[in-house]
Amino acid sequence: MKLLGATGATLLLASTAAATNNVLTPDKLEAEIKTQELQSVLWNLNHIAHQNGGNRAFGEPGYKASLEFILERAQKRFFPEFDTYVQPFNHTYDKTLEIKVTGPEGEDVFVVSPQYNPPTVPGGVKASLIDTPVDNERGSMCLEEQWAGIDATGKLALIKRGACAVADKLKLAKIHGAIGVILYDQAPGTNIVVPTLEAENIGKLVPVGIIPLDVGTAWKTRVAAGEDVVVGLLVDAISETRETWNIISETKQGDPNKVIMLGAHLDSVQLGAGINDDGSGTAALLEIMTGIRYFSFPHKVRFAWWGAEESGLVGSLYYTSHLSPVEVDKIKYYFNYDMIGSPFPIFEIASDKNSGVGPQLLEEYLVSKGKEVINAEFGTGSDFVGFVELGIPTASLHTGAGEPWDPCYHQACDNLDNIDYDALTVNSKAAARALARLANSLEGVPARATTTPNRRSRRGVAQNFRRWAALAVEASHGHTCSHTGKKTRV
Repeated sequence: MKLLGATGATLLLASTAAATNNVLTPDKLEAEIKTQELQSVLWNLNHIAHQNGGNRAFGEPGYKASLEFILERAQKRFFPEFDTYVQPFNHTYDKTLEIKVTGPEGEDVFVVSPQYNPPTVPGGVKASLIDTPVDNERGSMCLEEQWAGIDATGKLALIKRGACAVADKLKLAKIHGAIGVILYDQAPGTNIVVPTLEAENIGKLVPVGIIPLDVGTAWKTRVAAGEDVVVGLLVDAISETRETWNIISETKQGDPNKVIMLGAHLDSVQLGAGINDDGSGTAALLEIMTGIRYFSFPHKVRFAWWGAEESGLVGSLYYTSHLSPVEVDKIKYYFNYDMIGSPFPIFEIASDKNSGVGPQLLEEYLVSKGKEVINAEFGTGSDFVGFVELGIPTASLHTGAGEPWDPCYHQACDNLDNIDYDALTVNSKAAARALARLANSLEGVPARATTTPNRRSRRGVAQNFRRWAALAVEASHGHTCSHTGKKTRV
């Protein structure tokens, strides 16, 4: 056992005594949340990205630096009030080193690469395009029946994006002989949201380049007119297993059998700093953590910063799948905060029939501040998934991803200019008030739902984890705009 030195012991006793004499209330914790402090956290995260290749993504130096930034406060400065540990896990890291699409006249075409894009042969491929039908309702080339009569052998399939997961289109293209896919976006312009094809699909897909709508439409017209349109596709990518981490930090005080938990993901995508997605949630948690240590309350509070969310909710699914049945029962509520400072925000609270009082607590405060709240059902787009599947009462707050709410979603421009600080502040204060209420009382919190067979057994949880991994395939293509599972772009 590690003993505290005299100074450390004195600080711990002084801190504990101060908190004991200062009972937590929603008003007190709300007062601890200040816009300038939230801005400071985001400045630091943006600086970390700037110093580490422009991102804070899983497997990149910027994520490790982000981890150390949180730990400096949680583990070092706040050690008298919090027990903090790092939970390691492995996942498949992927990075596109180079992608290039060459047009029929030899011109370079604007192109983006999804995460987990398989490489072409060295030097790339050059082949004729084969056109495919557009189905805006069901999604183009998402279903086996849509490929009837199409022989893509040795060709690059020209497919419109939308409706279903990109990986679904690429699997079918491979089955039907294509050597690659040229996927044209469903929205105009070059602000193309980057999807994730998911590590579980490695070996099942053909390489793809995602190009603008106008370019793809023009090529489609030329192919339809009978022209042999020959284009090139080069993808150079690496894929390997890398270690990453969750941070779990909980108050020393409070009943360990009554845990209120808050979570946000710490990683960004590879293209940018991830200041809204999800620096905003990270900042909210860190400032709530900073404030709550001054007060006393009867229930234990646990904060989680998740790793590899952008790769398919990997960190939170790892955490929830490794909880014992006893540990699961101790978690009485989970709040998820992912993208809560979008520059053109909606105020959306996701819940289900077992969410109890949590959504109401968030909504009451937001409405009192003049915000129009949208209530929605859970989808599969963020780190609440594992908790919902375990039957733990859960609520989630979200301000919108992609156009029109966050045009810089999954882009390099998700930086300090991509935040509505009023939305971030009011959402952080709502989160603080909701936590303060549940840290004091579980009134209105339902029991954990345990109706699914074997859910309480470790084998059942492991089986659910495999199912959640399948759900994460959908989740990894983008955040929900309404938490119903419908993505802003797929």
